[in-house]
Amino acid sequence: MARAMFEPVWRETFPFWEKIGEKDREEICENSSAVGYPKGVTVHDGAGCGGVFFVRSGCLRVYMLSEEGKEVTLYRLHEGDMCMLAASCVLQAVTFEVMVDAEEDSECYIISGPAFADISERWPEIKIFALETAVGRFSDVMWVMQQILFMSMDKRLAIFLTDEIARLGGDTVALTHEQIAKYMGSAREVVSRMLKYFAAEGLVEVSRKGVRILDRARLRALTL
Repeated sequence: MARAMFEPVWRETFPFWEKIGEKDREEICENSSAVGYPKGVTVHDGAGCGGVFFVRSGCLRVYMLSEEGKEVTLYRLHEGDMCMLAASCVLQAVTFEVMVDAEEDSECYIISGPAFADISERWPEIKIFALETAVGRFSDVMWVMQQILFMSMDKRLAIFLTDEIARLGGDTVALTHEQIAKYMGSAREVVSRMLKYFAAEGLVEVSRKGVRILDRARLRALTL
């Protein structure tokens, strides 16, 4: 039953699937589970080896949480994306903890971290895949750090809004100021102040529905 459900997905997702042994393919499937997460729930609280997450639908937010309670969003996972950073037992070089929340109602396939780590010890192909996947995400993380440390707030906000409308299509970013601040690793008051400035300059219109982009060209110019 488990193999019939998961193997078609893992065969398409993992480039190493046909290279590993039959018994290990069976073990991966037997240690896989399908889990639904309602919007707003914590998927992984940073403790222990959460496992390998594969998003079937919805959106997960991966972030770090400081001792003072400040959140920094590292990246978001959408349909077809995979997260290795929540499986610390697979990537032992990753010594920091990440949190994962469901930004939307989400459906995920999860492979047990310890089981995946055990199998990866027998197959270098799996370790290589895990490392390559993690390195790809570290590029996203470094981009976030670069923005926080070296970019002005107006440029960061312009980049965020431009990326959102490119990803979603349309001209409206349907997020609250609090949500935007979480994604950007900033304070709501700072985001609200900058959006007010953008609105005064005729770049955006702010309402309860979100932020509507009025002048894409000028907003994009701020990102350069």
